[in-house]
Amino acid sequence: MRDIDIAEVAHLSGVRASTLRFYEEKGLIASHGRRGLRRLFDPGVLDRLALIALGRASGFALDEIAKMFAPDGRPRIDRKLLAAKADELDRTIRRLNAMRDGLRHAAVCPAPSHMECPTFRRLLRVAAAGKIGEKKSRKKS
Repeated sequence: MRDIDIAEVAHLSGVRASTLRFYEEKGLIASHGRRGLRRLFDPGVLDRLALIALGRASGFALDEIAKMFAPDGRPRIDRKLLAAKADELDRTIRRLNAMRDGLRHAAVCPAPSHMECPTFRRLLRVAAAGKIGEKKSRKKS
């Protein structure tokens, strides 16, 4: 397949040319020549950009994503890092679910004042302790 210039890479990938230049500066992608003033890329850059997009959507920093590629450009993804990120996402999901549930309760709470609602008061205590969304410890019988 033929080389593609930066404008076509931007069009095909949906990634702005300025972002492509930034990614190249960070070492995430590499052009291998120029046609006039436009950088040229191997078509494989599109797969690499898709992996970068997946990493970004999963919450990885660009520096973490850069480490997911071998020096030859092939993916080298650390499975332990993926598991750790999945655990982090689980914690975030629990926290967001707890916040959502608290907001839903506050929106329909029948108490005359939120401060009179035992559920709302409990949520306040949990929030003040910085423990929204943490797993509840189970007491052993």
